[in-house]
Amino acid sequence: MPAASYLPCLPTAAKIVPNRDLWLHEVKYDGYRLIVVREDKRVRLFTKGGNDWASRYPWIVEPALKNRRKHFVIDGEAVILGVDGLPDFNALHSRKYDAEVQLYAFDCLALDGEDLRELPLSMRKANLARLLARRPEGIFVADFERGEIGPDLFRKACEFGLEGIVSKRSDRPYRAGRSKDWVKVKNRTHPAMDRVMDALGS
Repeated sequence: MPAASYLPCLPTAAKIVPNRDLWLHEVKYDGYRLIVVREDKRVRLFTKGGNDWASRYPWIVEPALKNRRKHFVIDGEAVILGVDGLPDFNALHSRKYDAEVQLYAFDCLALDGEDLRELPLSMRKANLARLLARRPEGIFVADFERGEIGPDLFRKACEFGLEGIVSKRSDRPYRAGRSKDWVKVKNRTHPAMDRVMDALGS
C-alpha cells in the first residue's frame, strides 16, 4: 500500500458550525495528522507529506501490531496529552516525548484488503469502532456527536481550551485533498491560531 494511495481528506475552513442532521462533529485535536497502514507484521505511519514516522511513535505502532486484524488503514491525529488532559502541541513538536504520542483515530479507509473509501462516513465509523473495540492503549477512537449539537459542542470546545471542531457529512465517501464535506471551525483564542499567523508572516 504505497503512501500515495492513501492521501488524506482535508477539511475546508469555515466560520459557522453546521447544525443539520447529516453532519457529525469531532473535537479538533492539536497534533500531527497520520495515516496508519498495517500490513501483516509491518506498520507505517504516513504524514501528510508522505513521510513514514513509524520509528518515532512506538505507542501507536505497538497497538496496531497487536490488533487481531492484520490489514487495515486508519486516519487520525497523533497527539500528546498534557497533565490537564489537553493536547500539548509544544511537547509533541519538541520530539522529547515521542514514546508518549498516541493516536486519536477518526476514520477507517481499508479493512482486510477491502477499500472502504467509497462507503459513507457513518459506515466507515462503524468499521473503525469494530476494528478498535478491543484495542490496547495508544490508539483511541475519537468521540463524535451528531446533528444540531454542533454549535454547542464548538462553544464547549472553546471553553475547555481546545483547538476547535471538525464537522463531516455522514453520508459522503472519503476523498483525498481539500473537501467541502469536511469543515473545520477553529477557536480563535487557541495557540494554534498564533502559529498560523506566524506562518503567514503576520
